[in-house]
Amino acid sequence: MAINLAEEELEDQQEATDELYEQHVFRIDPGQEPLRIDKFLVARIEYATRNKVQKAIEAGRVMVNGKTTQSNYKIRPGDELVVYSHREKKGEHIIPQPLPLNIHYEDDQILIINKPAGLVVHPASGNPDGTLINGVAWYLQQQNKDISEENLPRFGMVHRIDKNTSGLMVLAKTDKAVTSLAKQFFDHTVFRRYIALVWGDPAEEEGTVIAHIGRHKRFRKLFDAYPEGDYGKDAITHYKVLERFGYVSLIECRLETGRTHQIRVHMQHIGHPLFNDDFYGGDRIVKGTVYTKYKQFVDNCFAICPRHALHAKNIGFTHPGTGEQIFFESELAEDMKQLIEKWRRYVRARGNSLMESE
Repeated sequence: MAINLAEEELEDQQEATDELYEQHVFRIDPGQEPLRIDKFLVARIEYATRNKVQKAIEAGRVMVNGKTTQSNYKIRPGDELVVYSHREKKGEHIIPQPLPLNIHYEDDQILIINKPAGLVVHPASGNPDGTLINGVAWYLQQQNKDISEENLPRFGMVHRIDKNTSGLMVLAKTDKAVTSLAKQFFDHTVFRRYIALVWGDPAEEEGTVIAHIGRHKRFRKLFDAYPEGDYGKDAITHYKVLERFGYVSLIECRLETGRTHQIRVHMQHIGHPLFNDDFYGGDRIVKGTVYTKYKQFVDNCFAICPRHALHAKNIGFTHPGTGEQIFFESELAEDMKQLIEKWRRYVRARGNSLMESE
C-alpha cells in the first residue's frame, strides 16, 4: 500500500502548475464599517493568523482592487480583496544534494533550467532525494548561506513538469519572485509552448481542446478528460500541426491551464496520444500498416525515444524584478531530434506510397 501511495503522490506532483496557489476573493458589502484588512482576513480565512496574514501582505500576496496593500489599510465598501495562499505540504524535508543542473538562464530573481527527461521535479513519499529540487536547494545554498533547512521546502517551486517531459522550467530565487511567478501561473498569464510527436494525422491544422481533467475513476494512477465539466478541473490546450508524417504528426501545444498530464490526456482524448506514452496508449502502434518491417521501424523509434515525446520548448512571463516581458526557448532534446529525423527519412523513403499502403 505504501508503494501505491507514493506513486499516486508522485503523479499528483508531475505536471500540475496551477494548484500551487489557491485564491480567495472577497467583495466588501455596502454596509461594511472601516476595518483593518489583516483583522478582516483573519476572521474570514480558515486557519489564518494575524502573523501569517501580515506576512502574506508584506510578500504582495494580498491585493486590493488590483494593487498590493499594507496591513493597516482599512477596507471600504465596494473593495475587492484577492488573497493568494501558498499551498505547502506539511512535514516535507528537502535534502540539498550536489546534482548536475542545466541552467539556461539566471539572475538575482530567477533560474531557468532545461530539465532532462527522467528527472523527477520534487520529492514525494518513497522518493525523498535525487530530484531537481534537491539539486536546486544545494545550488541556492552555495549562493546564500542564510537559506536554512526550515525554508527549503518548496523554495523556488512555482510550477512543475512531468518526470519524462524534457524542457524549460522557471524557478524563483527570492520570496518576491515566488509570489510574482506563482500568481502569474495561477492567473494563466505565463506563455508555455510544448512540442510533441503524436499518433495520427489531425484533420485540422490547429484547434483547441476544452475538457476538464481529473483522476481516472477506475485507474487511480491515470487521469482522464471530462468534456462535460462534471468532474475534475477546467483545462484548455491549443494545438497546431507543424509537420505531418502520415502515421504520426509533429505538433505544438500552448497551455492556458496547467493540469496534471494535461497535454497527454487532451491529445489522447481527441484520438492522438503522444508517441510512446505508456500511460495513455501511445506505446503501441496506433496508426500504420500491418507489415513486419513497419513494426520493426516503430520499435526502433521507441528505442530511440524511450519516453513520451514531449518537450517544454518555450516559456515567457513578466520578470518579477524588472516588470518586463521575457521569453526563453530551448532546443529539442536529443532523443526527440533523432526520433523526428527518423520519421522524416521514413516518409522520404516511402514517398507517395505511405498513405496508399494504409
